[in-house]
Amino acid sequence: MSAGPNRRRNQLVINVLAWAILLFLAIPAFWIILTAFRPAGEVNASPPVWIPREITLDAFTTMFGMNPNVQVRVAVEAYLTNSLLAALISTAVSVFLGTLAAYAFARFHFRFHTASFLALMFSRSVPGIALGLPLFMLFTQLKLTNSVPGLAFVYVAVNIPFTIWLMDGFFRQIPKDLTEAAYIDGCGYWTAFWRVDLPLAGPGLAAAAIFAFLAAWNEFQLASVLTRSNDARTFPPGLYAFTQQFTVDWRGMCAMSVLMMIPAIVFVILTQRNLVRGLTFGAIKG
Repeated sequence: MSAGPNRRRNQLVINVLAWAILLFLAIPAFWIILTAFRPAGEVNASPPVWIPREITLDAFTTMFGMNPNVQVRVAVEAYLTNSLLAALISTAVSVFLGTLAAYAFARFHFRFHTASFLALMFSRSVPGIALGLPLFMLFTQLKLTNSVPGLAFVYVAVNIPFTIWLMDGFFRQIPKDLTEAAYIDGCGYWTAFWRVDLPLAGPGLAAAAIFAFLAAWNEFQLASVLTRSNDARTFPPGLYAFTQQFTVDWRGMCAMSVLMMIPAIVFVILTQRNLVRGLTFGAIKG
């Protein structure tokens, strides 16, 4: 009879610990948000002011060029457009190609199957900073530097190995009997993939899309090397523009960081709906 209360107490303790860990990990994000809305005199105050004494939008008005005392404004619209295009294009292409490749690795055996898969995985282990100079020289010859399509192409190459690895695991968890049953019912390879395996791998698609989008959205090293002007510069290199030789505009960086969080949060929320829907679909079909 005591198992019920003990189970509820243990679950309560786990929930409290989970929320405590989550809040602790969220402290940097809260600090960035508070700094974006605090007065300039509180940014470098010692001891630090945890809760702003007043809320001000000066950092945002300065960033959007609404402050008459500041002549130079930040190209927020260009950063937002370039970041969205590079992230969305690279996410769509890498998820599409990575899913097809993962299905081939999971369902079919061909010559150099294992070697090809390992080669793709090892290619992801190369750090981005090591690729900066070779990519810059190559893109200079191809005249792809300082262009959003060129940056998106790089992100596709970077995200595809992880997408293949992630989706390969999801496809391997789907029983082959379902695919073989589709073959018996007259489905071809493509029809079985589209109507049977792909819907059941919906959670994997959502997870791959989230990782690919965030990887491209937050990438700094390659974007700072391959973009030279606001025509193709994304948010992460744009944040670096707030640093000067002797001073750093921490409040301006935090204000832009808040703007940078919003599209990423919206994308994750929309994608998580599909993730939950895919989990429910898989449970019903199973």
